[in-house]
Amino acid sequence: MTRRDLCLAGAALLSVGLGSAPALAQTKLKWAHVYETSEAFHTESVWAAQEFARRTNNKYQIEVFPASQLGKETDINQGLTLGSVDIIISGSSFAARSHPPIGVTYYPFTFQSPEHLLAYTKSDIYKELTKGYEEKTGHVITATTYYGTRHTTSNRPIKNCSDMKGLKMRVPDVPAYLAMPRSCGANTTPIAFAEVYLALQNGTVEAQENPLTTIEAKKFYEVQKHIVLTGHIVDHLNTVVAKGTWAKFTDDEKKLFIEISQEAAARATKQIKADEQKLVQFFKDKGLTVTEINRQEFLDAVSKGVTFEQFGYRKADWDRIQAVKF
Repeated sequence: MTRRDLCLAGAALLSVGLGSAPALAQTKLKWAHVYETSEAFHTESVWAAQEFARRTNNKYQIEVFPASQLGKETDINQGLTLGSVDIIISGSSFAARSHPPIGVTYYPFTFQSPEHLLAYTKSDIYKELTKGYEEKTGHVITATTYYGTRHTTSNRPIKNCSDMKGLKMRVPDVPAYLAMPRSCGANTTPIAFAEVYLALQNGTVEAQENPLTTIEAKKFYEVQKHIVLTGHIVDHLNTVVAKGTWAKFTDDEKKLFIEISQEAAARATKQIKADEQKLVQFFKDKGLTVTEINRQEFLDAVSKGVTFEQFGYRKADWDRIQAVKF
């Protein structure tokens, strides 16, 4: 082989090596959640994934897996530790399995409105509770999105707390979620989120509770007759990055991901609040009966039999949340 041939061969190898370098440097990440592709939680997750890729010059490529594709909510939370997922959106009720105090927000009637919840996410008590979760698990909460105010749907009319006595009701397997229905005498059943529609349809349960946006997206209104505006929990979702994934990010990338995920959360929150305002009339138009309740009556029933300590919560944290100005 001549010197010219050797030079050409070397140049070709160098070209191949340089051409493959970006592909080798690219890191693929998995972002998982249990919500439908039509919901803001998904569309804004996709936006955030694309924005993070763009602003890191495609160093990171994030694929978003919606609708329980990578498992139920319990599975994807476990996946953070197992390394099967990198990022999730999930409620603090699941974070509370590792750090119980963060679940205090699920004590019934803690928040008076979405605005109260959003003010809480900017407070010192929020920072302390999320830091406690991060210290316990290593996973990092980068943003919080308003999920919606949880209401009850049923095939039985409900006006008072006592009307729920004996009601077969699907409630997530989270102690604080169970507090209001059980205080009113309902028979609660923990059915996986993906299976709720079928359970309502076939009569395994006759009621469930979720935000209006979820009731619409999952089409629960097709198999229910009543919507009862209990408003017992003003709910939220956290964007959580796995410990191992967070460690891969540079300091600038961590700052960037926080910024992007918080913008996505604000965008989703705005959409959820707007959608909720329209849905009461939507359900009425679908032929459902929409009923308001006496909030204090339900709160009194909860207060009589449910303590903060039995869930691992601290009343002092709850008191600080009540004091948050909004």
